[in-house]
Amino acid sequence: MKYQHRVLGMLSLLAVITYVDRVCIAVAGPRMQDELGISPQAWGWVTSIFFISYGAFEIPSGMLGDRIGPRKVLTRIVLWWSAFTTLTGTVASYGWLMFVRFCFGIGEAGAYPNAGVVIGRWIPVPQRARAWGVVWMTSQIGAAISPLLVVPIQARYGWRAAFFVFGLAGVAWAAAWYVWFRDWPHLKPGVSQAELQEIGASTAHGRDGLPWRRVLADATLWHMLLIGASYVYALAFFQSWFQTYLVRGRGYTEAALVFSSLSYVVGAVANVGGGFLSDALVRRWGLKAGRRAVGVLGLAVAAAFMGLTVVTSSSTWALVFLSPSYAHRLCSAIWSASPATTMRPSFRWSPSWRSERSCG
Repeated sequence: MKYQHRVLGMLSLLAVITYVDRVCIAVAGPRMQDELGISPQAWGWVTSIFFISYGAFEIPSGMLGDRIGPRKVLTRIVLWWSAFTTLTGTVASYGWLMFVRFCFGIGEAGAYPNAGVVIGRWIPVPQRARAWGVVWMTSQIGAAISPLLVVPIQARYGWRAAFFVFGLAGVAWAAAWYVWFRDWPHLKPGVSQAELQEIGASTAHGRDGLPWRRVLADATLWHMLLIGASYVYALAFFQSWFQTYLVRGRGYTEAALVFSSLSYVVGAVANVGGGFLSDALVRRWGLKAGRRAVGVLGLAVAAAFMGLTVVTSSSTWALVFLSPSYAHRLCSAIWSASPATTMRPSFRWSPSWRSERSCG
């Protein structure tokens, strides 16, 4: 097996752990709200404070990865969020939960931007959309198995036990990553010269700064930011409120929450399918049309089925409609692979910013 594929496998495992940890609190949410006496409005702040700190530290964590390399930064990120995943299981008050979730967001910020650094250094350019498709697919596998793990664990041992178990999984990944991975292909023993040529790997550790004035003046960037804000607005529901909505709004029992895995399975299929489809359309229609077509399709399908969810009175059909709504994940592999390749021709990244990024 090529080393680039092994690296992709490690990133995929990281994505599984990331989404298991993220979705864990959504699945445990109804029990946590009952035990800690948290109102729906207060729970909204619990979920939002994660995204506030996560968003605030994305760029600093990404910059740190460019400076000292994703090997050290991803190790720090995973150890940090694993610690606060475990601490989530110790909370006994609303204030402590808010603090832990805020720190959890700080720790997890930068995971996907640094995965972007890894893909930019280890994966050949024509294969990056499908590589991101695989990573995002496995993240949804993590989301899909989270209810299957959390529901029986909390039924037998309580909701706190799930956070203790998932925290240990992250520590194991961080240890394996730090020992095995290297920041550049040419630094990894065993990588052949033929694979280095295939990757197009550079031995230059360029640290030219990002030309912020030119980047912020580019309309494409602002269009992507608008897409990202809309995309994550819907994504936050599935990561934070989905299971609570099913229990409180649609009458699902705790045991029936295992069926919420369906939506994440659909998301997994849409991610990997979107990545391969986009690369195929790029070859057939060109870069601009190939990247845009799949993203537009994914978001349009999501909007249509979310509208059907609102009008249906059936709990079963609500879950069925929400599953293809999560197919807006179809565009995430395209969005992740696009920034460095869809800027207008007059724009050029400096050498250290040529890897294609993800906003996570």
